[in-house]
Amino acid sequence: MDIKSTRYLIIAAITFVVLFLFNYLGNQLPDKLERALMTAFAGVVGLTIGMWFVHRNSKDDTHHDFD
Repeated sequence: MDIKSTRYLIIAAITFVVLFLFNYLGNQLPDKLERALMTAFAGVVGLTIGMWFVHRNSKDDTHHDFD
């Protein structure tokens, strides 16, 4: 999946919303908005790094033997 595609942006937005809502609604602490925003943003950053790594290695045809 290409990181610059609209499909990825939709998946990133859904990831952000789901992580934000789970953390915002399930938290009773006074700083629940800040925690929910940081967790959702970190989730999208992790998704971006993971998809960049997969996209970068998808073009590699060599077989890596881990013996």
